[in-house]
Amino acid sequence: MKWLAPIQEFDVQIFNWCMARRRREQLTALSRAVSRSADGWLYLIFFVAFALTGGQTGVAFAKLAFMAFFVERALYLIMKNTCRRNRPQDALEAFTSFIVPSDKFSFPSGHTSAAFLFMVLVSSQFPALFPFLLIWSCGVALSRIFLGVHFPTDTLVGASLGSLVAFWALGGLAL
Repeated sequence: MKWLAPIQEFDVQIFNWCMARRRREQLTALSRAVSRSADGWLYLIFFVAFALTGGQTGVAFAKLAFMAFFVERALYLIMKNTCRRNRPQDALEAFTSFIVPSDKFSFPSGHTSAAFLFMVLVSSQFPALFPFLLIWSCGVALSRIFLGVHFPTDTLVGASLGSLVAFWALGGLAL
């Protein structure tokens, strides 16, 4: 697929630029913390708490969120196992990531996809949280790059996937 070569080259250039930032140690430590916040267990706690405290509306919204996460995870797994893009550590000579990823392939970023799904869903119920959740979800995307487990386009596609599934679940997209 020759048409992908310029995209891959640009992706590697942006990735290498990110890896060359000063204060690597501080960026890595911050990235670890931000990335851990998107490991998934906080989503479960949030939506269970929302269901328990929000009455029928909370239960209905939690059901919608669980359905949206199920769809997002299914699409993510299909994409990841179909595209089978190597992670930076496997694709770039003499590079080692700062964490051990949970699976072999990098495209798309599952952490980013889930974070953007969460951001859109929660912002639909709590619009005042949108700026904070947007900063956090973008931070999750950047953390995955700075930890060396994703290329930039992995996170861009992950953000798009999570956002699109959330808008679909909320009724904003007719597919």
